[in-house]
Amino acid sequence: MAAERDPRASRLEDDPFERTRSPGSHTKARDDGNWRQPHVRVVFASNGQGGQPFFRVFGEEPQPRRVYIHKGSIWHFSKIEIQHLIMAIIAFSFALAFMSVNGIFFPPTFTLSNFIRNGIFFIIPAAPAFIVHELAHKFSARRYGCWAEFRASPGGLRFGVIFAAITGVVFMAPGAVMVMGNTTKEQFGKIALAGPISNIVLWGMGIGLIALGLETTDFTFEWQGEPRGLLYFWIWGNWVLAAFNMIPLGPLDGRKVKTWSNSVYWIWVAIIAGLYWFNTNILPSMLG
Repeated sequence: MAAERDPRASRLEDDPFERTRSPGSHTKARDDGNWRQPHVRVVFASNGQGGQPFFRVFGEEPQPRRVYIHKGSIWHFSKIEIQHLIMAIIAFSFALAFMSVNGIFFPPTFTLSNFIRNGIFFIIPAAPAFIVHELAHKFSARRYGCWAEFRASPGGLRFGVIFAAITGVVFMAPGAVMVMGNTTKEQFGKIALAGPISNIVLWGMGIGLIALGLETTDFTFEWQGEPRGLLYFWIWGNWVLAAFNMIPLGPLDGRKVKTWSNSVYWIWVAIIAGLYWFNTNILPSMLG
């Protein structure tokens, strides 16, 4: 009799995204002489509708491929997923640093010390916004029994860093959480909506910390003639990420949410618009 499988083994399993065929085993054979079919799911459906211009800019559109459904812990992070998250954060840091010095074509503001300091300053509020957004997708997908892992987009990262270096503007598609599993349209829409909602929650946390008087005063960056601390950029960073991802185009979350429910989509767009009004009219008075 075989020993009971250690439930912790799922944490050590190979990355299923790299697995292309199931291991040979006599357990595939059934008593009726047929063969069991592996439980697989296509990651992307290439139906020729939507997203093509986006992928032409940021890289090749992913093609359909068969992958095995992971059945391990919801907290499972493969080695390649961690590597891709780190790669995206590093690229994001460089893009933000270039933004802070207005790009490489403005010598008066571009110094190595400013570049390094500002890159560190901006990634402190930006990294949690980005990571929590992606993990919200991952964990909500796992809630519906799907496998979900983050994959960086090398083309998107390169474009974002180069664009920020030239223009001083951050416009980047760092990657996305790949979801595999059988979901309804509503479930898939909720998985997409989880990302922007997580940023709105983080936005609320930032407002609460400012209300408690916890905004930084020593470690600041001058923005529009005023010294602003980390919580100020925490709030704006989470708003920008939520708003950008609710654009109903290409592979962005907004398109998936709108496909699921037009009314839900516009409710959350209205909420994000309300947060913009708060940021521009109420937030400055809270900071003094």
